[in-house]
Amino acid sequence: MSRPLALVAAALMWSALLLIGGFVAGWCWRGDRAQGAEALQQAAVSTAQVRQVNQTRATEHTQADKLAAIGMKHEEDRTAAQAVPDAVVAELRAGTVRLRHDLATCHTDRLSEAAAGAGERDAPADLGITIAGPAIGIGRDADDQLRACQAVVAADRAEVAH
Repeated sequence: MSRPLALVAAALMWSALLLIGGFVAGWCWRGDRAQGAEALQQAAVSTAQVRQVNQTRATEHTQADKLAAIGMKHEEDRTAAQAVPDAVVAELRAGTVRLRHDLATCHTDRLSEAAAGAGERDAPADLGITIAGPAIGIGRDADDQLRACQAVVAADRAEVAH
């Protein structure tokens, strides 16, 4: 082979290597760039997920705090309600509060005058006083439970609205 022909062949091979090398380098750069873009996209998605999880946790903590406050208020009401029946009985015995006639006499109507002795006739009137305290306690407890349930429903509905 002649020297000029060898130089041309070497130049062609050199050009081919540069072309192939440039192609490979470009392909690698393009791949790295695509991976970088994908990594940025995944980071953005992860950041959005973390933000959403944190927001959900904050909402759950707020809701739990509201429900805990409702529960504490209900327990305070239950504790305070325990003194009410005794106070009502004491006020009835002291005469500062009076029962309606139908409650005071509800048990005396059942007794037969012939069968009841003198001591038993006084007992039903006292029985009305004794029953009034627990009856008021039951009613107050029911009211407290209803208020607590309504507060839970209101808190839940307020959270759903957001």
